[in-house]
Amino acid sequence: MVKTSTKQARRELIGRGKKWFTQQGWKPFPFQLEAWNAYLDGENGLVNAPTGSGKTYSLIMPILLEGLREKEMGAAAGAGEEGKQAKATTKKKSGLRAIWITPIRALTREIQGAAQRAAEDLGLDWKIGIRSGDTSTSERAKQKKSPPQILITTPESLHLLLASKGYEDYFGNLRVLVADEWHELVGTKRGVLLETALSRLRGFRGREFRTWGISATIGNLPEALDVLQGIPHELSLENGKTLLDGRSRGVIVRAGIAKEIEITTVMPDEIETFPWAGHLGIKLLQKVIPIIHSSGSTLVFTNTRSQCEIWYQRILDADPDLSGAIAMHHGSIGRELRDWVENALHEGSLKAVICTASLDLGVDFRPVETIVQIGSPKGVARFMQRAGRSGHRPGAKSIIHFVPTHSLELLEASALRQCIAEGQIEQRIPYIRSFDVLIQYLVTLAVSEGFRPDEIFAEVKKTYCFSSITREEFNWCLEFITTGGNSLGAYDEYHKVVVEDGVYKVTSKRVAMMHRMGIGAIVSEQVMMVKYLRGGYIGTIEEYFISSLKTGDTFWFAGRSLKLVKVKGTEALVRKSNAKKGKIPSWKGGRMQLSSQLSTRLREAMTHLKTENYHDAELAKLKPLRDIQAQRSAIPGSDELLIEYFVDREGYHLLMYPCEGRGIHEGLASLFAYRIGQFAPLTFTIANNDYGFELLSDQPIPIEEALGSGLFDAGTLTEDLEAGINATEMASRRFRDIAAISGLIFKGYPGKQKKEKHLQSSSKLFFDVFTDYEPNNLLLTQAYDEIVTFQLQEERLRAALDRINNQTILFEKPAKATPFSFALIVDRLREKMSSEKLEDRIKRMRVALVRD
Repeated sequence: MVKTSTKQARRELIGRGKKWFTQQGWKPFPFQLEAWNAYLDGENGLVNAPTGSGKTYSLIMPILLEGLREKEMGAAAGAGEEGKQAKATTKKKSGLRAIWITPIRALTREIQGAAQRAAEDLGLDWKIGIRSGDTSTSERAKQKKSPPQILITTPESLHLLLASKGYEDYFGNLRVLVADEWHELVGTKRGVLLETALSRLRGFRGREFRTWGISATIGNLPEALDVLQGIPHELSLENGKTLLDGRSRGVIVRAGIAKEIEITTVMPDEIETFPWAGHLGIKLLQKVIPIIHSSGSTLVFTNTRSQCEIWYQRILDADPDLSGAIAMHHGSIGRELRDWVENALHEGSLKAVICTASLDLGVDFRPVETIVQIGSPKGVARFMQRAGRSGHRPGAKSIIHFVPTHSLELLEASALRQCIAEGQIEQRIPYIRSFDVLIQYLVTLAVSEGFRPDEIFAEVKKTYCFSSITREEFNWCLEFITTGGNSLGAYDEYHKVVVEDGVYKVTSKRVAMMHRMGIGAIVSEQVMMVKYLRGGYIGTIEEYFISSLKTGDTFWFAGRSLKLVKVKGTEALVRKSNAKKGKIPSWKGGRMQLSSQLSTRLREAMTHLKTENYHDAELAKLKPLRDIQAQRSAIPGSDELLIEYFVDREGYHLLMYPCEGRGIHEGLASLFAYRIGQFAPLTFTIANNDYGFELLSDQPIPIEEALGSGLFDAGTLTEDLEAGINATEMASRRFRDIAAISGLIFKGYPGKQKKEKHLQSSSKLFFDVFTDYEPNNLLLTQAYDEIVTFQLQEERLRAALDRINNQTILFEKPAKATPFSFALIVDRLREKMSSEKLEDRIKRMRVALVRD
């Protein structure tokens, strides 16, 4: 690795960085100085620091200092070899020096401002640019002609640059890529996109190019570093920094700053002894409004966009005086409105912003005093990330108010507090062997300059994701992009890439244009633009919601009452309405998974409830619910599994409470339904939540016979899962995303997007063709692999069965539904009934259940 300067020169540079910090009224933290030194010494690495600790400047500063040093070397260059070298170095001063990758566009302007301010104060005439989906065509053209020294961009925009002619010259002076908020990318296919881009940059930039990341704490930090540096596990030496192939693994710079987080649960006046999860926490609205008034600025986090819309409107309904003082922010709202919200928040002119994960991340020093979390975030890292948005400066305390949406979430509040106290943070599982991303990447390279297979195979082989790829598999990908493979060879449209003199390239302008429009790994539901009939763009709503409306219907979106006038192509044209009632949009995919760390602490909280150890106020509040549950059935400790079995007018109810989270319960329910079905030909209706699951049948369930015959056996898990679930249907749905990323299906041109049902039928057709004629198709096998790893989480499922096998079984036969079972029953009913009918039904059910 080429070092930036001598030790003496480096000390002088760092002294100038310290001086700038002093001018801002700051003092650099030890971790910032450690990162500056490591960077200027030519190292690769990862900065690990909590939100609001100054981690952005830990890498912005040494990048600028390195540029400053080279500028001064050029100015002082004289005769001799040193002068010649300095002149050669500064000759490309206008070239791109650093790429700063951010996972969300909301961060770009703040990073730009922080970097630009520091550069100007240091006397460095560098330009800091932004390139994202919001960047205008004219601005992109300017950046292409005259690149900024630092480019802040996203993984998708980086790949668009790689799809441009002359990209090697464009990146010819690139020294470093910084992956900001790396923990947000490492467990996603967007992370794989970045891995492939890095493999190319390393390939032609060599050891002069460095890679750094910035990450909040995650449970597998060393692995996250390996993914970023392109280091597979088999190359790592035990406890070593040097790898078997001679490369440096890189350094982890840890902040060592304990971020103080104060959790205050907003308690209901009375506990629901028969809880249900359908009212989104609105019952505690009157307790949230005083929190907003008492704080200078507040972020109110919701878990879904529809919940965000509902809370915003209900707050205004309850307190009209807040009109103009609060705003809403989520990913479907237009860029212009989001920019206004972010700027107003930065300037301190808003009392509160109701938001989703779109404001999870942020650069240091934004003036937010208080955070409110509506409902359980289902993960420790997500909760800490959001908490850290308050007191978002070094040394400040983060204050977060937790608003439970139903009684049982009080258990999760206690579990969250315990996890944070013990530093239990989730791991992020990296994707491996994502052939859909690899195929897209190969076409990207073919669109620009073309590529030679041997060179690119050697590069991608050095990524974490594709370290296990064989030459045969790589050749399959080459065959797929050139001829369509065994199944699609007869169709010219899948002959995208041609080979000329050993170089794989795209010669068709139409293919190139279609590919550029499809670059990326974010696959979402088909959306429609919401626009005023005579006026501007408001945002996007998923197509299935608009299709549920009739012309003249009123709905709420972006805090506005809108009447649907007509649908024109991919546009939903609306006008303002004065109606006070209307539908609230809902977005698919809003159910988050309970993490394994949180589920472990949840079972411990259940133990405390069982033993009446009310060490947390949340547990004490649950006493009325606890007493009814214990009287009618039982409360399981962490070493026990509660099974309830009872019959009523609906049928025979079998309920189990492993407290493993909704995703794991989905797999367990399907597995046990299959195994119980071996004893009797039963049909089950399945419901699940984060605490347990229900199997409902119209016939008696032979549960005792099943318990005595290996119901929880993990030995045949894989075989029984495949038999008990519709793996083909699940893989078919998963394949839709894989087909989109790999370029098998084209979503359409701007303004002429294909309808969701057409995309779904197209991907299903490919799935069926591959299943029948090419069962070893790598994209097909990838779909099944992702089902096992990410949806069914087989590894975690197996661990859950092993744990259950060592637990004491509490088999109870209550006379009627219990508090624990009530939530599951309501979840099942919700799928069949409107919200109004459901609330009436719940009231009647509660009356019946509280009678002796």
